[in-house]
Amino acid sequence: MERISVDESGLQAVEDYCEYRRIVGDDDGGRLFTPEEYEEYKRKVLPQRLNNRLYVSFGVPGGIDCKQIGPETQCFCTHRYKQHMTDFEVVPSERPLALPCQDHSEASDHFCKKCSSCSGFNSSYTCGCGQPSPAHQTLVETKLEREARDSEREDGCQQSCAASRMKKTSTEASGSIDCKRETNKH
Repeated sequence: MERISVDESGLQAVEDYCEYRRIVGDDDGGRLFTPEEYEEYKRKVLPQRLNNRLYVSFGVPGGIDCKQIGPETQCFCTHRYKQHMTDFEVVPSERPLALPCQDHSEASDHFCKKCSSCSGFNSSYTCGCGQPSPAHQTLVETKLEREARDSEREDGCQQSCAASRMKKTSTEASGSIDCKRETNKH
């Protein structure tokens, strides 16, 4: 393996380019922005992304997120998620929120591209959460929607945990009574 040595300025140039690619992605059409265009792009797009950030996950409705989807995660349409349209000036209100690919406007054909007769992805795989693959769905949500869902899940978990504690306490109490009864019989 060949070793490449880079001085401090070269290292800074590589870091700057990596940051540029994370921010701009393919929005430059393959032609690097000038420093002025890059600064204008950041001034316009970064606040919009912060305000309209979308969280994408794969999981069972009402359950945990089994997999967080990131920009490099491959979609069933064979694109990476960073190649989907996610920079909305205003996030659409319809749900579920579709994220069409940048090279075609329809999100509905996000099916397996490996065969021509495929009607959609289906697997007998059972996830670590205990649910089969078909029970899972891809969820696209805003920060507020995600926080509300997390809050609902926490409330449900707290209620479930409280019910479990009450049941456990009740079982322990009845177990101790049974134990005392058995002790009195002897």
